[in-house]
Amino acid sequence: MSALDPGALSRLLRLCSPTLPVGGYSYSQGLEYATDQGWVQDEASALAWITDVREFSVAAFEAPLLNACLQAWAAGNSDALGELNARFLASRECAEFHAETLQMGYSLRRVPGDNEDAREGLEAVLAGIEQPSYPLLWSHAAWRAGIGPEPALTGYLWAWTENQVLGAIKLVPLGQSAGQRMLARLNDGVADLVEGALRRRVTHWCNFAPGLAMAGALHETQYSRLFRS
Repeated sequence: MSALDPGALSRLLRLCSPTLPVGGYSYSQGLEYATDQGWVQDEASALAWITDVREFSVAAFEAPLLNACLQAWAAGNSDALGELNARFLASRECAEFHAETLQMGYSLRRVPGDNEDAREGLEAVLAGIEQPSYPLLWSHAAWRAGIGPEPALTGYLWAWTENQVLGAIKLVPLGQSAGQRMLARLNDGVADLVEGALRRRVTHWCNFAPGLAMAGALHETQYSRLFRS
């Protein structure tokens, strides 16, 4: 991975931190339903679920789209940003997934940190986008922070992974040691997923994961819930 200067690295860590006030901790992205149904019931099945969702949905669609957003921000291509945002919203398989990305995007848009000129530039682009998604806003923050595509995608995938493991610790439930074992295993695959996402052509973007879509949709009527998706 290309080296980051300490300032850019600290800005990346801030974007990936679970303390970033965007509400990510309140979403399980289908994991809660999978646990309720017994699809996920122990450390091994939790690891398998998170690994598969990350590989076949997040890294195969969301990560390359995020990379395209980074390129569009750098080029000042507002039309491309609007198209990418619309494509991502269209890919959300259920009402909860759709609401999640809009709520997190809304919250990230209000996180302080950018200077006034950068804020005005962002708002000028968003004026033409009715429903800005989380990846659109996150990619802008990463681009403004001087974070290149490789470290940006690495951080984004890691933040998603960590949030899923934290969800599994609460839901299965699992202990902290099990969570750390899972994170260690999941960390081994991040570099390959990032490399694949950077090379993936738009015609090969794919988030075909029927089980995930079912879990997200059925979670909407689940009787007892801790999470919002």
